[in-house]
Amino acid sequence: MAEYGINKGVGRSPEFKGLTSQYLFIFAGGLLSLFIIFVVMYMSGVGTTVCIGFGVVTGTALVVVTFRLNARYGPYGMMKRAASRRHPRRIISRRRISRLIKTK
Repeated sequence: MAEYGINKGVGRSPEFKGLTSQYLFIFAGGLLSLFIIFVVMYMSGVGTTVCIGFGVVTGTALVVVTFRLNARYGPYGMMKRAASRRHPRRIISRRRISRLIKTK
């Protein structure tokens, strides 16, 4: 009878080569869009060296930016940053000061 190891990664966020959770989707989406742009440029008659140069430069920038975001914000940091933008910076009260201080 075969013995199977227990999956110890249940409940953890996915990780690949150091990229965690949403950064994997950003990276995969960026690579897919880069490939589509490359194909469109090649099919429209742009020079091969220009297409390859564009792909290398843009791909390198995508890798650097994605790993930098991952290192800077962590697995939930970008979601926290987006949520913090929705919160008000100040709470404004339009009541007179005498009404705020008055005791009952």
